[in-house]
Amino acid sequence: MPDTFYLTTTLPYVNAEPHIGFALEIVAGDVIARFQRDLLGKEVVFNTGTDEHGQKIYQEALKNHQEPQAYVDFYASKFSELKKLLNLEYSHFIRTTDTHHVAAAQKFWELCDKNGYIYKKEYKTKYCVGCELEKTDSELVDSKCPLHPNKEIELREEENYFFKFSAFQQPLLDLYAKNPEFVKPDSKMKEITAFVQNGLQDFSISRLKEKMPWGIPVPNDDKHVMYVWFDALVNYISTLGWPNNEEMSEFARFWPGIQLAGKDNLRQQSAMWQAMLFAAGVQPSKQILINGFISVAGQKMSKSLGNVISPKEMVDRYGTDATRYLLMNLGPFGSDMDVTWEKLDTTYTANLSNGLGNLCSRIAKLCEKTELKNDTLKPVLPKEYLDSLGNYDLAAALQITQKIQNNLDQFLATKQPWKQEVATAHITLKEAISQLRLLTEMLQPFMPELAATIKNHFSKTEITALSPLLPRIG
Repeated sequence: MPDTFYLTTTLPYVNAEPHIGFALEIVAGDVIARFQRDLLGKEVVFNTGTDEHGQKIYQEALKNHQEPQAYVDFYASKFSELKKLLNLEYSHFIRTTDTHHVAAAQKFWELCDKNGYIYKKEYKTKYCVGCELEKTDSELVDSKCPLHPNKEIELREEENYFFKFSAFQQPLLDLYAKNPEFVKPDSKMKEITAFVQNGLQDFSISRLKEKMPWGIPVPNDDKHVMYVWFDALVNYISTLGWPNNEEMSEFARFWPGIQLAGKDNLRQQSAMWQAMLFAAGVQPSKQILINGFISVAGQKMSKSLGNVISPKEMVDRYGTDATRYLLMNLGPFGSDMDVTWEKLDTTYTANLSNGLGNLCSRIAKLCEKTELKNDTLKPVLPKEYLDSLGNYDLAAALQITQKIQNNLDQFLATKQPWKQEVATAHITLKEAISQLRLLTEMLQPFMPELAATIKNHFSKTEITALSPLLPRIG
């Protein structure tokens, strides 16, 4: 049986169309999944989907005079369209309104309750609808949530079910101590460790149905629905068919997995969800990879500012493969990134249009002109590249490909095969083709269609001239 590998994105909340922040996350997941499957030969499950319950969605549906299900159906389709737009090869797309997920979330609740980690109480709290999270005074700035400063903090007083988060301080600290790379990057591992060390507060996991009916019903209590985070987190195992744990079930074969998330999800993914898994008697996740935020010209992306960049806009401008490359080239996983159309244009022109595209055209034209008879050898991938992708350092792996591309440009400039005798030029061109095929093999997870086009063209016995692969902008 082949090695198995399970990777999942977070589920984006379907109250707006996709922007490049989520595109960055899902393309990163796709690159990792392709590397594990196509280059390492593992059997891969790559999961994504949509988070469809909660107050924000209920309020937006009412505002738009829609039933919540119709509202989420519309936006879920927008996220499913990313598969074709960005050439994604995920294997699973789960919606938290799916019948199986609803049943799995209820079973998960029952296990946590049976094990003594759910109780009911009256409480007062400050609540950010934007985050769908309770907030302490220390988390607020001028009585506002810093992530959603345009939304009023709500004061709530009601009877809810609570999860005994406080019972899991030591188990979480033990988990982190035994797995020092449980959260990457290291700065986020330190941040979540400090958060847990400071003590954990039990959190509400239900809402009164009469006030907010859009959620999964709480088992054996028709007055309550599940809090959106409790329900949504269960998707990471429900997508694998949990609670089916038979020997050959997907859950038994693939869990635990790697989870990709933005830094605003750090607490939910690496502490709340892990405590919930402990409470239900399920093995914790394997690793959490936390990415940074993308700002535009130094400002947070916002509809009101009119600076939201959509993946469709990028694909319309650069094409699918170039968009994938540009997203993965923004910076190291875990860091905050700033983009502008000018920066993207500059990188596209330098690295792709004038870089890779021009390089392929020059070599192909010289091969045709000198009537080269090509032979092909399978390239050996550099250890440095394999290590970088194996450690999920995608930007570093891309930098290695850029270095090979630059070296190949320099090799041609030095050898000048267009000035050499035909026999000598053929030796030079065969070396260039060898390096180009190595480069395209390494680019395959990042730019699958373009890499396949280049590989196929330069695997022919007789290589002809190429049409521009990466046209100039404008």
